[in-house]
Amino acid sequence: MDQQRYQQGLENLNEIDGEGGRKVIDSLKDIAPDLGRYIIEFAFGDIYAREGLSLKERELITISSLTTQGDCEPQLKVHINAGLNVGLTPLEIVETLIQCIPYTGFPRVLNAVNIAKSIFQERE
Repeated sequence: MDQQRYQQGLENLNEIDGEGGRKVIDSLKDIAPDLGRYIIEFAFGDIYAREGLSLKERELITISSLTTQGDCEPQLKVHINAGLNVGLTPLEIVETLIQCIPYTGFPRVLNAVNIAKSIFQERE
């Protein structure tokens, strides 16, 4: 294991996803600990650490991607929270979801908006 890559990923995970990210990694310890390590090293140690996009832009892309895939509600909850953690506003998140309508359709966007609504209410 590349310790520097893992450490960078863990720092990014904590900054971006906070408690939600730690819960995801912890939930994998007894069944697929390597999957948790891959998330930390690859997604957060390699991808999120790249230059060229801000964390806000990365989270908008992630929220869009999860919305268009559908059936990703647990991950969408984590990343809407992450978006708020890195400085996105509820308006920016909702506008991002609305932008997905022509490409993914109303049902998936409605599901995502309802998730966002519950998160905004929890965090206020």
